[in-house]
Amino acid sequence: MEPQITELKEKQLVGMRTSMSLVHNKTFELWGKFRSRIHEIENRVSSDFISMQVYDPSYFINFNPTNNFVKWASVEVQDHENIPDGMARFTLKSGTYAVFHYKGSSADTSIFQYIFMEWLPNSKYVLDDRPHFEVLGSKYKNNDPNSEEEIWIPIKEK
Repeated sequence: MEPQITELKEKQLVGMRTSMSLVHNKTFELWGKFRSRIHEIENRVSSDFISMQVYDPSYFINFNPTNNFVKWASVEVQDHENIPDGMARFTLKSGTYAVFHYKGSSADTSIFQYIFMEWLPNSKYVLDDRPHFEVLGSKYKNNDPNSEEEIWIPIKEK
């Protein structure tokens, strides 16, 4: 599976976040809280959801499944006016991304093993220190083998 190399334009996001690790995964709870309040967000750009991970710069160098990162449940908005109480804003900066069009269950982590263990080491790129995210569009169905999503991995040339 070859990704599309894309230049992302800056995006304004609104959502909820929590600190977690792969071992102490709080994704289900985060998205449950966020989805119940999505109607409060004004000026959405699309109906897509963005699941974003913000990692410490050393996260992948000293990888350990107990290392914490910040997970976001969010949507893109036109601007950061009128942020609902209990939600936060995030500016996703522009940059180069490898975009993988993934079809399969979100519970199957083999796509990430492929990206980080096969594709990235054999490409002309390295990870860049920017957020990783998934765009969950109309074809996304949680834990469904027919689900589709875009996986955005921040990269820069070696």
